[in-house]
Amino acid sequence: MTTIAARPTTRLGYVDNLRILLTVLVLAHHCALTYGALPIWYWTEPSESLSGLALMVFVVANQFWFMGFFFLLSGLFVPGSVDRKGPGAFARDRLVRLGVPLVAFWLLARPVLSLPSWPERRDQGESFLQFWFSVGDPGPMWFVEVLLGMSLAYAAFRALRARSAARPAALSGAVTGAVTAADGATDTGSALVAHPLTFRAIAGFVAVLTVVTALWRLAVPLGTYWVGVGLPTPAYLPQYVLLFVAGVLAARRGWLTSLTVRQGRGALIVALVGVGPALGVSALASAPDAGILALLGQSLIENVVAIGAVVGLLVLFRERFSGRPAWARFAAQHSFAVYVIHPLVLVGVAMLFAPLVAPAGVKFLILLVVSVPLCWGVAYLLRRIPGVARVL
Repeated sequence: MTTIAARPTTRLGYVDNLRILLTVLVLAHHCALTYGALPIWYWTEPSESLSGLALMVFVVANQFWFMGFFFLLSGLFVPGSVDRKGPGAFARDRLVRLGVPLVAFWLLARPVLSLPSWPERRDQGESFLQFWFSVGDPGPMWFVEVLLGMSLAYAAFRALRARSAARPAALSGAVTGAVTAADGATDTGSALVAHPLTFRAIAGFVAVLTVVTALWRLAVPLGTYWVGVGLPTPAYLPQYVLLFVAGVLAARRGWLTSLTVRQGRGALIVALVGVGPALGVSALASAPDAGILALLGQSLIENVVAIGAVVGLLVLFRERFSGRPAWARFAAQHSFAVYVIHPLVLVGVAMLFAPLVAPAGVKFLILLVVSVPLCWGVAYLLRRIPGVARVL
């Protein structure tokens, strides 16, 4: 156990690079939904061909881990932001940075993406105004919606924690003690203690996540869709919450730097080897008569893959891809804007390529290759509009 100084204020290049990778994976995920055998996107050309089935498998395997990884990376930056701004200012900032894009997407992008369904709604006697404000859901912005809720919950926790720490000191009349207690309650990180992660600790986290997920899925099975909030994967909510918490704790305890190359290599191998069994077990556990043991097995193998991928990629990028060349700085700066606007770009490009007759896998690659640079270009132009960069 070693004591380390205050956290550095410089950006972590490998974390930014991981966010770029995950953003590209989001685009690939939705390109696969466009042409695969799982047609749950705004514009779909479903295919039951071999490549269409392969795209469906790609989507399912992605779902095991990549959105949970997004929540972990988001959690990394939350404690330091609350330290600098205080809980109240942090909450207000999150409401602007996350709430405004969420509302803008709901008011503008969501109805535009749903326009193909307008003729049917019109024939049912619905006015265009009713259609505009009632059609669809937040779509991919569910991530922003859930992240905003988690961030506000953490801000409330920090505010209550600081208040409870300051109250005893105030009652004792020790003003300087109150200041010290309040500062300590916000964990400014002036004297953090590094707690290196062991294989046992990682395995313990997987075990807890497995049990919680299995119990949760008794009430919220895979395939459940929460209409009110537009959450397409609530069965994975325990993973999202616990990985966000893990990100918060990792920022406090120096876990990212304490992970060893040996741990990262082993975790990545386990994740890669586990994908096939995870797909098989998930298929078996999806049967109507699957019991708690099947759910435990499904949750275990899925979370082994998820945590293996998270740990492995964190170490791999820290050791091999931590540089920040100009293109990476540009991509990282615009990655959130890309996430917000990518449905409009993907759907627009897919509609243009609709007349093209080609296998699903070929159209998937064309859509992805065209859309990735186009999304970043549109994001760049959008952020040049005065005031937009404040929220994107």
